[in-house]
Amino acid sequence: MLLYNNNECRLMLKLRNLLAGLTVLYSVAATAHPHSFIDMTTTFIAKDRQLVGLRMVWVMDEITSADLLYDAGNAKSDSEIWKKLAAEVMANVLGQHYFTDIYRDGKPVKYVNLPTEYHLSRRGHNAVLEFVLPLAHAQPLAGKPFDIATYDPTFFVDMSYKNQSAIHLSPDMAQQCQFKLMTPKPDASLQAYALSLDKNDSPGEDMQLGQQFAQRIILQCQ
Repeated sequence: MLLYNNNECRLMLKLRNLLAGLTVLYSVAATAHPHSFIDMTTTFIAKDRQLVGLRMVWVMDEITSADLLYDAGNAKSDSEIWKKLAAEVMANVLGQHYFTDIYRDGKPVKYVNLPTEYHLSRRGHNAVLEFVLPLAHAQPLAGKPFDIATYDPTFFVDMSYKNQSAIHLSPDMAQQCQFKLMTPKPDASLQAYALSLDKNDSPGEDMQLGQQFAQRIILQCQ
């Protein structure tokens, strides 16, 4: 579970301002968690039969994207404005360890708190963040399965894969690995609690609310 200190809270609020932007519709969806939605795509990167990183693409919903796209205006994708916005968003993502947990054999797999590459762009009315999450130490593919989850611990932002087609193996991995996407089914009381929260509420840290709604990728290689 990710816990926030004062500095991390400030970063998280800034990230939410950037990622959650305009939640002003007077509807049940607007008053309940989550307030913002990100569609994810992940590609596993391997080299010499070792897992070395994950390439992630996060497509933000149109309302979430509005502030970013407004700030970017008509600037070209390689302009300083886009580079500055990308750096701000990426800094906040890094402040929460990529919002990603990676475990193997019950132990956390560490990664470098600096992406090898990142990029922010426009795709129609959506802002798209792309980056590579590098592992601190390459992990042999064969052996115990990897357990990966990407989520906002507070469930303010829903981060999810549409289906298994949003997850890809690099060519080096395709012959020896397979994966499954596991989507949780929270009970009715937990769903009702999430729906009861408005955008100014934060669930108790001990609830691990976002983790309970988080999808998990189980990667097994031979």
